[in-house]
Amino acid sequence: MKTLLTIIKSSFEDIKRNKIRTFLTSLGILIGVLSVVLLMAFGFGLKAYIEKEFESLGKNLVMVLPGKGFQQGGQGLIGGVEFDEKDVLKLKRIKGVENLAPVFTKSIKIEANGKSEPSSLLASNGDLFNVVSLEIDKGKIFTNAQVEKKEKKVIIGATIAEKLFGSSDMALGKTVRIQNQRFMVSGVLKKKGGGALGSDSNTQSITPYKSVFSLNPNKKFFAIYIKTKNSESIEGLKSEIKKILLRRYKEDDFSVTEQAELLGTINSIFSILNSVLIAIGSISLLVGGIGIMNIMYATVTERIKEIGIRRAIGATKKDILLQFLSQATILSLFGGLIGLFIAFAIVLLIQPIFPAVINPLAVIIALGVSSAIGIFFGVFPANKAANLSPIEAIRYE
Repeated sequence: MKTLLTIIKSSFEDIKRNKIRTFLTSLGILIGVLSVVLLMAFGFGLKAYIEKEFESLGKNLVMVLPGKGFQQGGQGLIGGVEFDEKDVLKLKRIKGVENLAPVFTKSIKIEANGKSEPSSLLASNGDLFNVVSLEIDKGKIFTNAQVEKKEKKVIIGATIAEKLFGSSDMALGKTVRIQNQRFMVSGVLKKKGGGALGSDSNTQSITPYKSVFSLNPNKKFFAIYIKTKNSESIEGLKSEIKKILLRRYKEDDFSVTEQAELLGTINSIFSILNSVLIAIGSISLLVGGIGIMNIMYATVTERIKEIGIRRAIGATKKDILLQFLSQATILSLFGGLIGLFIAFAIVLLIQPIFPAVINPLAVIIALGVSSAIGIFFGVFPANKAANLSPIEAIRYE
């Protein structure tokens, strides 16, 4: 044990004597670890954000989506049909349906006081507020009766309220223009990160769907969200929904799914994504490892005479092997620690604008792989140093 500590101490002294070389040698590992940790942080953060968004939709939720949704390899909501009011009326009659909210979305601009703000419009009915977890900070929600009357009401996000009127309180009761139509602000959403159905609630606007048919002339819906009375009735409800929709559409035109299925698919997609990201970052680590091996070979060549003298006065092959192996490992671990520190700093800086999260697994992988690379790429030059003939090494010029 004492001999090992002496060897490690000697390795540290050798590294300190060549600070610039130490930094440049560790740079490849530093960049590799930084890449792996950041890519994993982005992957885990995005996964956690999406999971949180789905959880915010509420419990006992069934989603009717166009195409095959996320059910086949995570292809996304591409193709398929859009739904109409006939579908809404038929699905409402199904036993076990507690609330049903058809949804139409569109990117718009909201104008007031000579200012204009971009917004994600979400048009639906009064059931939306029972289906999706939406928190109103000021004012009140609109009802199904107001939807039928086509009342020009709008609930806006906190950021829009602040930018157009100065505050949420000041926005209430004021008039805004959406596509040259006048709407009264009846409520302001509570300020938070993330919004309903994948948008930012701070820049979201919600209106009765019958009040914005001019923006939706085909009177079609992107999706239909249905809340069941209890979780036990979900499978039966899904089966009944499919039966009704198959009378109008082909099987590939729509999908009926629930939160658990979507989250399972998302987890599978992100597991693959994280594996790909780790593989990409590992290329940098591999390059860094090769750099360490080259430098260690050069170090062995520079110190051949010193190795010969040490062998002549009693140092064993094992002592020489451990010294160069520990030096390579320390160089690699040094780069890994610095890369990890920089990754933490970057994540802290970007967290307010992007949901990056450093998972403990990323830290373990970073430090474990750094050490392993130092050992793997250091063993070849270390073995060369250990097998040098003492007599030939002393004669080396």
